Amino acid sequence: MSRLFNPANPVMQFIGKIGYSIFLNIIWFICCIPIVTIGASTTALFHCTERLVHDQYDGIIYEFFHSFKRNFKQATIIWLILLAGGIVLGTDAYVLWRMHSENVFWTMISAVFIIAAAGYAIIIMYVFPLLAHFDNTTFAMFKNSIMIGMRFLLCTVLMALIYFGMGWLAINVFTPLIFLGMGSIALLCSYLLTNVFAQCETPMEEA
Repeated sequence: MSRLFNPANPVMQFIGKIGYSIFLNIIWFICCIPIVTIGASTTALFHCTERLVHDQYDGIIYEFFHSFKRNFKQATIIWLILLAGGIVLGTDAYVLWRMHSENVFWTMISAVFIIAAAGYAIIIMYVFPLLAHFDNTTFAMFKNSIMIGMRFLLCTVLMALIYFGMGWLAINVFTPLIFLGMGSIALLCSYLLTNVFAQCETPMEEA
């Protein structure tokens, strides 16, 4: 029993990281309130959860705001592009739903929409972790998000399951997860992305 509650126990370490991620989630949520800062706040969150994965606990609050400030401009540009893209996709989805038909034209348009929506989902899952880890141009961030998401398809599927799973729990089981779940999502995704980024590090630096 004493071994179970030993701070050096991997299980206890992971529980401690979950606690840190919930605390980070509160800071992330507060920093997201102006809406326009969601990109910078999410980038800072992933920067800190990556540090948690590598057992770099010290100065986690400082690291959050340091990353927030350092990446603010680029993260905000990326977020505004994603927001505009999301509005366009949402409008397209509504139009397609309203004009539902069995003809070939509607089927082709729907197929194009599904591909675009899948690409958008991949970008939104990868772009902020990439920005937190690498220095690159905004265009390269979008391009690399798609390339890495397609190359490491298993990681992409697992990340999508984490997002959907947390969303399902928030809606059907524990509503506060809407406000507290993003930190846990970022932590779990950071575990998945550790090996992915390690494999991509040299090509990304060359790019």
